[in-house]
Amino acid sequence: MNMAPSNLKTLDVGLTWRNSFAQLGRSFYTPLAPQPLPAPYWVGRSASVAKALGLDSDWLNSQELLEVLSGNQPLSGTQPLASVYSGHQFGQWAGQLGDGRAILLGETEGGLELQLKGAGLTPYSRRGDGRAVLRSSIREFLCSEAMQGLGIATSRALCVTGSDEEIYRESIETAAVVTRVAPSFVRFGHFEHFSHSGQHAQLKTLADYVIDKFYPECRTGDQFAGNPYAALLQAVSERTAHMVAQWQSVGFCHGVMNTDNMSVLGLTIDYGPFQFLDAYDPDHVCNHSDDRGRYAFNKQPNIAHWNLFCLGQALLPLISEQELALAALESYKTVFPAAFEKLMCAKLGLAHAGDSTAAVDRLLIEDILKLLAQDRVDYTIFWRRLSHASAGTDNQTVRDLFLDRHAADAWLLRYSERLTQVARGLATDLMLKTNPKFVLRNHLGEQSIRAAKLKDFSQVDTLLNLLESPFEEHPGFEAYADFPPDWASSIEISCSS
Repeated sequence: MNMAPSNLKTLDVGLTWRNSFAQLGRSFYTPLAPQPLPAPYWVGRSASVAKALGLDSDWLNSQELLEVLSGNQPLSGTQPLASVYSGHQFGQWAGQLGDGRAILLGETEGGLELQLKGAGLTPYSRRGDGRAVLRSSIREFLCSEAMQGLGIATSRALCVTGSDEEIYRESIETAAVVTRVAPSFVRFGHFEHFSHSGQHAQLKTLADYVIDKFYPECRTGDQFAGNPYAALLQAVSERTAHMVAQWQSVGFCHGVMNTDNMSVLGLTIDYGPFQFLDAYDPDHVCNHSDDRGRYAFNKQPNIAHWNLFCLGQALLPLISEQELALAALESYKTVFPAAFEKLMCAKLGLAHAGDSTAAVDRLLIEDILKLLAQDRVDYTIFWRRLSHASAGTDNQTVRDLFLDRHAADAWLLRYSERLTQVARGLATDLMLKTNPKFVLRNHLGEQSIRAAKLKDFSQVDTLLNLLESPFEEHPGFEAYADFPPDWASSIEISCSS
């Protein structure tokens, strides 16, 4: 057990810490300290996350905090631990998993947990080395904050620290640690672990903890005859439905939607082989390891429901009645399509007007997605150009994106006729606040990584600034919102990323 070295002085950053997860008992985790990272240096830092934590900005520039967040110095008041969970991976039961390279430091008084990813070996590392590489850490750091900027439920990232320590993946890379922040890192897989191993007392302890801390309304509702565990399943289903609807609306591919990568709070977590679509391809598979296409972009809504069914099975010993569990899951089938349609209407500048225009709007959405797929139109650029074009009558920049100009013109005419029923100024304003100019495209992340490997972190800082406010114009940075270069299509992102 890697406990904190007794000869190191703990650092006090002026925050009050607790660890409510640690109160659940030793069946849930192993206490251990992070493994030191040799000669660490700052790679990227988020001032907005520091502010959310209540961390003084001076600390974010300090050598002391650099050492703490690299695993080299204990943080006063924290109780570091690695949690155990299980899960289904690529549709198959994988058995016991756990925090194989992540260590939870503690929880602030404001209710946010800090977790170091890449902090060294744990009892759950299996055959891994417990480390993260610079490449994947930069990607997670930037995408966490990009999703926050887009208004999508997500874990956050305070910083990335790097080291010249060599790590072996497909090639020799260097080590890094990303500090992740979330109200909780409890996953579907935590429930699966205790349910499938017959530890039903611990299963109840975990469910009660999640309900009391995050879903107290589940104890007061009467929809499930006072069954809080069925109510919990429904609440998680609905949050997950909203999250996945957001993914689909912005063209985000998660890449590895295993049950151990699904948050019970409906947060996007575990950024690995993710990608924002360039050309719109509903069948796109962003994970090079996913040779069967299980986690293709258009399959994500159904995979989320499948994962929720696994969570329902795990909770069945507490829910008791299968009919109640199935009823709790049923809401996903109505919440997801309704949430997705509302988001897509906003992308068109159309307030959700109800039954009078619902059929027309639905057909506009279905037809433009078909046309985007047919001509493999750049997803983000199309919606941003349409946002600007909605203010007037010149659709040329939008037409230029399509090979089938006749079909594009026919759709644009129908869309223009629909816009006559709304205030164009309000529609344009809504669209520009809904359709981002900047997303974390693979080639942008790759360029920042290549520069960072040469100790140039300016690209990380630039991207962070753009992605934190992706709906703003940011004059002078148009290149970051342009079409991807030809070489971008050759980038391969796998589970090891």
